[in-house]
Amino acid sequence: MRMNLFIKKHNIFFIINLLFFTACQLEPPTKKHGILYLENRSNKISINQHNKNDVIKLFGVPHTKSFNNDDSWIYIERVFEKGEFHKLGQNVLKTNNVLVLSFDKYGILKSKNFIDKEKINDLNFSKNSTQNDLAKTSFIESFLNSVKAKMYSNRK
Repeated sequence: MRMNLFIKKHNIFFIINLLFFTACQLEPPTKKHGILYLENRSNKISINQHNKNDVIKLFGVPHTKSFNNDDSWIYIERVFEKGEFHKLGQNVLKTNNVLVLSFDKYGILKSKNFIDKEKINDLNFSKNSTQNDLAKTSFIESFLNSVKAKMYSNRK
């Protein structure tokens, strides 16, 4: 009698665990930023057929607009996931997509440029830098920093 009751409880416990573990999806944890599935959404819009309102309905408000004019919109998608054992669990960049949309003065889509993780390495950036007068240090601060650097350089 006791053994039979034990087997029934054991079977019920086994069935509950089986249902619990089969219902779980074992997906890697990810950190997502921006608009998900940006490439699929960009395929839904076409040049000279869609306008700003259609793009806002599909993508939402743009992440950023061009500095010079408001007719160039930029959308971003970044997905990080946990690395393998040799990465020691650090986050690894899985997708890094950028979509640049340009509109004419009437709000009609004139060009779209989709840049994925592989194409982004081929972009050329300017080597020029802008001087910032606000970030300059005072004479006293620069003098104290140089004294501190000389003081710590003599230590071994």
